[in-house]
Amino acid sequence: MSALDLVRLEDIEKARDLLSGVIVRTPMEESRPLTTLLGVPTFLKCENQQRAGSYKVRGAYTRISGLSEAERSRGVVAASAGNHAQGVALAAGLVGTRATVFMPEGAPLPKVTATKGYGAAIEYAGHTVDDALVAAKAFAELTGAVLIHPFDHPDVIAGQGTVGLEILEQCPEVRTIITAVGGGGLVSGVAVAAKALRPDIRVVGVQAAGAASYPPSLAAGAPRRLPASDTIADGIAVLQPGELTFAHVSELVDEIVTVTDDDLSAALLMLLERHKMVVEPAGAAAVAALRTHRPESPGPVVAILSGGNIDPMLLLRVIEHGLAAGGRFLRLSVRCGDQPGELAGVLTKIAQHRANVVDVEHSRQNPRLAFGQVEVALSVETRGPDHSKTVIGALRDSGYQVTILPGQHPATTFAVP
Repeated sequence: MSALDLVRLEDIEKARDLLSGVIVRTPMEESRPLTTLLGVPTFLKCENQQRAGSYKVRGAYTRISGLSEAERSRGVVAASAGNHAQGVALAAGLVGTRATVFMPEGAPLPKVTATKGYGAAIEYAGHTVDDALVAAKAFAELTGAVLIHPFDHPDVIAGQGTVGLEILEQCPEVRTIITAVGGGGLVSGVAVAAKALRPDIRVVGVQAAGAASYPPSLAAGAPRRLPASDTIADGIAVLQPGELTFAHVSELVDEIVTVTDDDLSAALLMLLERHKMVVEPAGAAAVAALRTHRPESPGPVVAILSGGNIDPMLLLRVIEHGLAAGGRFLRLSVRCGDQPGELAGVLTKIAQHRANVVDVEHSRQNPRLAFGQVEVALSVETRGPDHSKTVIGALRDSGYQVTILPGQHPATTFAVP
């Protein structure tokens, strides 16, 4: 197979046989919120429940298990922000070879810990996956270890394509498949399987707006490198498509759309609240696109939740950001008299309108305050923008001086008479 030959359906079917008993056939469930929103049946393919927390083990195992004994004896090396790292570490352990993984500085600690737990040695290099990949290639040349590319290899694409086969088996009537895109291994494999078996299926890829390398590359007709990435979705923060994945996307993928970090936060929050699903920002990209763009794609629609490995601290921040993005989180400053019971009055007024106070900071030291006046900074959770307006209006009607604090999310910076 030459560098630009496309993966075939037979390759994916062989990978499926190879992976039997190794991976989990992940569940698919209907999303009532998305079905209602889009007006067509919409399902979630839950690769966040895969071994090692993402689809990556499919491609990693397919690639590593095909190595010769001589190659396995030299070990394998990979570069990843976390999910590919865990997939390679798990696969290497199952096959019986040692793994070294280069990760960017600042890689999520739970992903680092999990990768070590699967038996891999960790090295840090640079600040992006692309930086780590350069270091991994240099390590491979120096030591003879086999580089397990995160996306740009036919075996990896074939392994990821088994997700597409499962989708067609679990939802035979599917007409649109939508998935996150970083380097393009998953969307390439899924597109091969889908188009080979059902050419009418529409395949849509989703990139984070702060790391969207495919739109300019497709416009130029060749892979183009972004100068930098800026997104919470570390799992798809890839600066340049691969040559092989670009060829697949160019030929087989119908559309690439982008989503913002706000979109990702809101989607992650919806999945947590409505589906009880823990999903990382990259894993929520397909849902974010359906919520934001509502692509005019025929149903049924299947959105792939590509991974669930999220740092708990990031999860806390994303939840708060998602609440703000949905107009459900307010930061307010309320000035009132420095008298017993005044703070209780403010809190009672908020409670009367069924808003939830998350935290309170009480201050008398602000030199801008009048004598006998105090300032109370409040974080308040509401049901949405209209409810937020009602709460602010009620406080002002009661005589309190209310200011929406700087840094408020645009969704909640509204004028209240």
